[in-house]
Amino acid sequence: MKHLLPFLLLCTATYAQTTPQRKLVWADEFTKNGLPDSTKWGYDVGGNGWGNHELEFYTKNRPENARVENGNLIIEARKEAYQGSQYTSARLLTKNTASWTYGRFEARIKLPDGRGTWPAFWMLGKNVSTVGWPLGGEIDIMEHVGFDQGEVHGTIHCEAYNHRKGTQKGKHTTVATASTAFHVYAVDWTPDQIDFYVDDLKYNSVNRAELGSTEAQWPFNKPFFLLLNLAVGGDWGGQKGVDETIWPRRMEVDYVRVYQ
Repeated sequence: MKHLLPFLLLCTATYAQTTPQRKLVWADEFTKNGLPDSTKWGYDVGGNGWGNHELEFYTKNRPENARVENGNLIIEARKEAYQGSQYTSARLLTKNTASWTYGRFEARIKLPDGRGTWPAFWMLGKNVSTVGWPLGGEIDIMEHVGFDQGEVHGTIHCEAYNHRKGTQKGKHTTVATASTAFHVYAVDWTPDQIDFYVDDLKYNSVNRAELGSTEAQWPFNKPFFLLLNLAVGGDWGGQKGVDETIWPRRMEVDYVRVYQ
């Protein structure tokens, strides 16, 4: 090992000179029990189906649906009558607290199982409120539907490529222990490419050269914000129905980190 040390030091120095170093620019490690940190997370609230005919009512400041405990963020979907819906859950977002253009976005998550669950870790263009979906763009870092246990999906949507047209650009990979162990789900987003990872293994890549450079084809050149949510049912999550006997179900998040 002593003889290898000069060589290793040389390699490390060369790597440092040629590889851009990333800096942690934002994170939530979920170390303080109670409601999620309001300086980092806001809420989407309501039971309008969210464009996908989902069944839950997303609540705000309700620990039954979103809380930090034992070092993890818990997003819990519950079967209960609430505001005209039969299920409750939470959808957290950084829209009004933080947004970024490019970077590495990752979270360490343990997913729920059960037919009817639909957890996601994703991003939307900050201009979605003014231009609407899908024109603002969407980056789905991780999606999982309970009827297809262990298959994790990474996808982009925009005006030219989206699920309503059947033209979305996505792939999936098998994560056999997705609901029994934590895994790191991430995207690496640059001006010309978005790469999708599970535990640092890349399984999907989309790039501007292939999709096109118009606003309709590549709106991924402006600020996006993060979302975490656990939906119930919906056009995809409820494709094979909802098992009414499994609730509550929870999505557990160890951390969320952003590097640039």
